[in-house]
Amino acid sequence: MNGSASDSASLLQSKGVLNAGKDDELDITGYRRDGLKTFLFYVLAVLSLGILLLVVYWKPELECQLKCKECALYNADVILVKDKFDQQIGVVDVKLITTTEEKYDVSVSYQEADGAGDPQTDIGDRDTLISSSRVDGKMRCFDYQHYRYIWDTQRRAFKELEDLSTNTTNKTILDSSQGLTQDQRNSRLIVYGLNAIDIEVKSYWKLLIEEVLTPFYIFQIASVVLWLFDEYYYYAGCILVVSGGSIALSLYETKKQRITLRNMMATDDTNILVADGADGFIEIPERELVPGDVIAVPANGCVMTCDAVLITGTCIVNESMLTGESVPVTKTPLTHQEDGELYSPEIHKRHTLFSGTHVVQTRYYGNSKVLAVVVRTGYCTAKGELVCAILYPKPLDFKFYRDSVKFILFLAVMASLGMVYSLIMYIRNGAPVDQMIKRLLDIVTIIVPPALPAAMTVGTVYAQSRLKKEGIFCISPPRINFCGRINAFCFDKTGTLTEDGLDMWGVVPVADKHFHEVQHDPSKLDRGALLICLASCHSLTIINGELSGDPLDLIMFNAIKWHLEEPGQDTSKYDTIMPTVVRPYSRDTFLGEEEKLITSDELFENALAGKWDQHPFEVGIIRQFTFSSAVQRMSVITRTIGQDHMEVYCKGAPEKIASLCLQETLPHNFNHILHKYTVQGFRVIALAYRKLDAKITWHQVQRIARDKMECDLEFLGLLVMQNQLKPQTTPVIHTLQKANIRTVMITGDMIQTAVSVARNCGMVRPNDKVIIVNGHPPDKENPAARIEWELAEAAEDPELVDEEESSANDETEPMLLTRDTILSGVKQSERGELSQVGEMHRGNHDDSGPTGPSGFLCFPVDFNKGYQSIKMLEYEPRTHLAVTGRAFSVVTNHFPELLPKVCILGTVFARMAPDQKCALIENLQEYGYIVGMCGDGANDCEALKAAHAGISLSEAEASVAAPFTSRVNNIECVVTAMREGRCALVTSFGCFKYMALYSFIQFISVLILYTFQTNLSDLEFLYVDLIITTTIAVLLGNTGAYEKLVRNKPPDSLVKMSNILSILMQVAITAAFQLGILFYLMEQPFYKNDLEPLKETDTWESTIIFLSSSFMYIAVAISFSKGPPFRRPIYTNVPFLIAIIILYSLSAFMLLAPQEPIEHFMDMKPLHTIDFTFRLTIFCISSAFLVVSGLMEWLFVDSGLMKCLYRALERKQKSRYKVIQDTIVAEEWPPVGQTLLASANSDEFAVNMNNSEH
Repeated sequence: MNGSASDSASLLQSKGVLNAGKDDELDITGYRRDGLKTFLFYVLAVLSLGILLLVVYWKPELECQLKCKECALYNADVILVKDKFDQQIGVVDVKLITTTEEKYDVSVSYQEADGAGDPQTDIGDRDTLISSSRVDGKMRCFDYQHYRYIWDTQRRAFKELEDLSTNTTNKTILDSSQGLTQDQRNSRLIVYGLNAIDIEVKSYWKLLIEEVLTPFYIFQIASVVLWLFDEYYYYAGCILVVSGGSIALSLYETKKQRITLRNMMATDDTNILVADGADGFIEIPERELVPGDVIAVPANGCVMTCDAVLITGTCIVNESMLTGESVPVTKTPLTHQEDGELYSPEIHKRHTLFSGTHVVQTRYYGNSKVLAVVVRTGYCTAKGELVCAILYPKPLDFKFYRDSVKFILFLAVMASLGMVYSLIMYIRNGAPVDQMIKRLLDIVTIIVPPALPAAMTVGTVYAQSRLKKEGIFCISPPRINFCGRINAFCFDKTGTLTEDGLDMWGVVPVADKHFHEVQHDPSKLDRGALLICLASCHSLTIINGELSGDPLDLIMFNAIKWHLEEPGQDTSKYDTIMPTVVRPYSRDTFLGEEEKLITSDELFENALAGKWDQHPFEVGIIRQFTFSSAVQRMSVITRTIGQDHMEVYCKGAPEKIASLCLQETLPHNFNHILHKYTVQGFRVIALAYRKLDAKITWHQVQRIARDKMECDLEFLGLLVMQNQLKPQTTPVIHTLQKANIRTVMITGDMIQTAVSVARNCGMVRPNDKVIIVNGHPPDKENPAARIEWELAEAAEDPELVDEEESSANDETEPMLLTRDTILSGVKQSERGELSQVGEMHRGNHDDSGPTGPSGFLCFPVDFNKGYQSIKMLEYEPRTHLAVTGRAFSVVTNHFPELLPKVCILGTVFARMAPDQKCALIENLQEYGYIVGMCGDGANDCEALKAAHAGISLSEAEASVAAPFTSRVNNIECVVTAMREGRCALVTSFGCFKYMALYSFIQFISVLILYTFQTNLSDLEFLYVDLIITTTIAVLLGNTGAYEKLVRNKPPDSLVKMSNILSILMQVAITAAFQLGILFYLMEQPFYKNDLEPLKETDTWESTIIFLSSSFMYIAVAISFSKGPPFRRPIYTNVPFLIAIIILYSLSAFMLLAPQEPIEHFMDMKPLHTIDFTFRLTIFCISSAFLVVSGLMEWLFVDSGLMKCLYRALERKQKSRYKVIQDTIVAEEWPPVGQTLLASANSDEFAVNMNNSEH
């Protein structure tokens, strides 16, 4: 009976978890509607005058608890959904839909599903449970954030609806080439819904209701109602107008953004051909596509609206919408060699056409169609996932926002104290009850300002605008504040730190197992296997008459000066038997003598006739195995005219190609020569080939497995290319290091090349030590995983470079630091800063080193070639780890205790797969870093989204690749974003503190006035709140970012001791000055002789407190307008400065030169009748407040003495990464020259084995 009890318990559960362990993990609870509870709910709603409806609108879970009963999930008709952050909560209805799909047939019993019944199970009890989990054979499901979740009768739980991208073998996809019948399609359409990404653009009326029902506006509405009852008509009217304008602007911007997003994601409603079972093809709307449909990709290209897997033909695709990479990508069909694998969009992306990408060309067999099987539709596609990420972003956990909520609660407590004090004063003075109620409620509107949330975002809004002017676009404004706290920045290498394009440096041929002299002009190579490899082993294609493809392939092909011809027209090309042809350029090629220039059609005809010797030197590309980062290579099968056999040509990562070659063809010094080039920063590609048996036919080649072709290769040589640093890279890296920002390189390139680039750009300084971490997973020979620590050799090591070759190739050495390299990327205004750190001069230096002030180091460089020395401040040499993707995987899986140390000490991570890049960034975040990432968007999308601030260098649409997109294609945008982030963060702090002090100043004023049963007039409140405070709050954030990135970082917490003391001291001096002015007023003869006021606001206390406090609002704004080191000086914010001068002058005018009409208009006492000396004294005291406030802010926030005191008192807990750094230093880690072996029984410890060679 145990099985029955277990099944019953799982089926009766009312709670569950969806997407467990993922970022989109959801907690769900089942509820069933209850008629009686619903009736009582609406009765309470009426009795509470609708307040209950408002509360459940803010707290949806309360609605479920008040109107429904919690029940088992299988029986629920309402599901409460919460994300793991408890920030997104939704209530959704359970639907019942009918389907004939076997996969979702709920009538399948557990016995059938499990294969056999459990003999210990009570069949009667189980059948009862099963029958209750379905309704008339219909499927239970619910939709949340555009994803559908269905009830799984086997797992007894809800799960995300699966399509063909989950748990489907490649064989199943290939066997579905006949497509679906109309009945199957209709049934799946019910289950999966329309293939559409329809972004709802709500009406203005609906947006208005949603906007007005937020707590912020409800509080404002309640405040306005209170002010109207209190006869503050002018003030209430103005606040209504301002709030109405704010709402209108917000609604316009919200709708505009939604329309922009909808238009960007929209596709035309077009029809497409789909296979209709065995009945041929029919045309249906693309919106009706479902997983399992077989589509015919249009010959003239299209924009994909679904994710589909190619099963026949080839496509050239532009994926810039998804990746930001505009280089055309070749997609090849899925093959039967992959039958046993489970299909995955990531693993098999070279076969997958993703939604939103543009199919530029199709290539197919003769008149056959290019077919693809639909695997995902709608919001489940790659494009749909990106849209959902924009519509429902991951909540940002920033300490500043948490602290702001705590501070608002503190203000609420202060309001309560003020209410108690006021109540006592009014009771003592015998005030009417209605007046007491109004005054007590008025205190709440004063101490908790309604505009506080809006004021906190002012700095971000200004920063976003300034970033846009710099060519940096941001789709997630809250992340701008994260930029202000970044302490680690990761960079991709190619296209980010280095130029996009490569320069051909040369080819190193191999013959007789020896490397020969470098050939810098590959076009001069003899016509042989090496030249044919360069000519044919690529993925280039002709689009609109131009050669297109991977930049490396383009440079390689153009360097040999050959010509590529593809058969047929662009829209009807690619029968593999009619191959792409490559041939050398010749006189005939340029003169266009067609009778001497063979065409691919003639090639085919003559090849079949065996006329090999009648034609010039030409090569036909029969089949192509596209490049895959998983296998780190690509290959082609070719046939050369005049030969009766085919050949395989392969190029890729040297270590990978070497492993596929026959060992007797590899030069004995292969590793030495490879190391020589990579350590100098060259990009090295290995080349190899293999002759195929003459018996292999063209048709056999089309079906043969890739791994059977790419083996037993003969090594041909090395293709050496140089990848120059962008001129802006070195200055930016230097700026980041000077600001104490950790810099990390994450690349897919070889580790030696990456280390060389790291040295050249300054990530690794000349005297720093680099240790390469080599990881080896378990294999047959070594059952235990192991890690080796190898000291890297510097590029200038004399053992690596022969003197002869060095002198011969001096003029082409890559990535040396020149004056142009250092300064060409630096703005004119920043060159002075750079010159303070690196003094550049011409001249020759001897071996004794540079002369000049002590404490400087100098790079040894040959100045006769125009290079110059760079003097740098002396530093203590550091140790860096250089980690391969393989080693990272081994450490993660077998040495988890070492992972924190590797991540903290690692500077170069090479041969990293996209998911490893993402994992590294998440690890750094776990160890306490605020991480930025900058990449070109191609293989970096996951990492860019995982980082706190991801910046994509891309011309593609900004909204999909990363939170930030820079149109300026260099890493200067990193410094700009960080400067603006720091400025925005400091501005947010300043605005918050200003709004808090504004509340406290007014709070103190009204408490003083309530003591005398008086208050400010309607227009006095209006002047303070609208004229002074609103103007200042809007313009306070307009100050630009400081031009330098300094070592100090802005604070991230509002509850730091310095901020708390600052606010408390400002409140204290505010109270002291206002009470001092009040006591001075009470000593005046005119005050003692004053008659009983005609109305509540017609008092001397009200007039003098109003005028003196108006100076205080301006004074604290000046005190909180911080300048350097995070913002520019206050005088650079001209609008703010003008506003301050005008407001101060206006208040001074009303005090020193009062006019009777103004006094009457503002409900002030006749100040013009009072002696000028009294008015001047009040002005001097108020102006003194400005000086004291500024001094207090400097003393408690900016002075070095107090900072030392705060550090001693706070004893802030170290970040986790700092603790790990201390451990590394204490243990003198890493163990260079040792091999760590994972235990055979456990991965929790390692065994050290010393290598005697070291």
